[in-house]
Amino acid sequence: MILPAVQHIAKHILRHLADHSQRPLFVAVQGPQGSGKSFLTGLVHSYLSDEPHRLRVASLSIDDLYLPHDGLKDLAETHPQNPLWRGRGQPGTHDVALGMELLKSLKSGVKEVEIPRFEKSLFNGEGDRLPLDGSGVVVKPPLDVIIMEGWCNGFYPISREELEKRWNGVWKDVKDSLKMDDGIVGTRENVEEVNDALFSYVDLWSFFDVFVQIKPDSSETSTPYPIVYKWRLEQEHGMKARNGGKGMTDAAVKLFVDRYIPGYVFFGDGISQGYVGGKSEPTGDRSTGGTVPQSEPASPHWLGKSIRLVIDEQREVVEIEHF
Repeated sequence: MILPAVQHIAKHILRHLADHSQRPLFVAVQGPQGSGKSFLTGLVHSYLSDEPHRLRVASLSIDDLYLPHDGLKDLAETHPQNPLWRGRGQPGTHDVALGMELLKSLKSGVKEVEIPRFEKSLFNGEGDRLPLDGSGVVVKPPLDVIIMEGWCNGFYPISREELEKRWNGVWKDVKDSLKMDDGIVGTRENVEEVNDALFSYVDLWSFFDVFVQIKPDSSETSTPYPIVYKWRLEQEHGMKARNGGKGMTDAAVKLFVDRYIPGYVFFGDGISQGYVGGKSEPTGDRSTGGTVPQSEPASPHWLGKSIRLVIDEQREVVEIEHF
């Protein structure tokens, strides 16, 4: 039986592939922790590759573009006051240059490409990127569809004015309601550093023709975030049940998810809006994101060709929105 979410995503991809003048079609998939984005991406990959479609599909995760262990360690050591960069996860902890090289190679289709792999279990869970030595998945051209999934796919930087507005408004409300600590989720200056790093990610997003967002249903709650905690806790409990109890405590899971919430609040609506705010000004540390441009980044060109799957706590599709 094919899951309804897989059917919706595959149908959307096939429709736009038929209208796409030059292959491959680049598809971004975004969803919060525990929403099933990696699971669904794998199923969509298989569905499109099998009969009757027999498409040539490559899939990858933005997680596999994390900086190698030495790079993550250096980032944390050079920004000791920023808890958002103590370990992988946030924008600024990915190797954007590697991502650009990878997507350019996949798009050109002139040679085989090995997909990078980040092994999260290395260095006592800090993780490290495995060498590109041919032992990973090697993709052979030509390709019809390329799918990249990731929790922060499509996140856009915002203006300093907009950041301050959210910091004193919606962020204050979210932080208070979820009982989060600045020592975990960072100060305004820490969020500004992540914002600056996001400018370089816009070049990655420029490859994507179609967007699929998986979003928790918040129609009966004030925010969708409590569902994210529930999903991530379920994942941890499931893993511990299989491995003899090795994993994070419930309290540790709470702190783990806390670090991701600023990304959703400050940058998540860039998926459907692009850059928000006035003119951007180059300020702060450029060590992770290159030079911040004087003018705002262009709006995403996937607008008008994208869908949002709204899912309930059981991850069942309850609504489909087009944007």
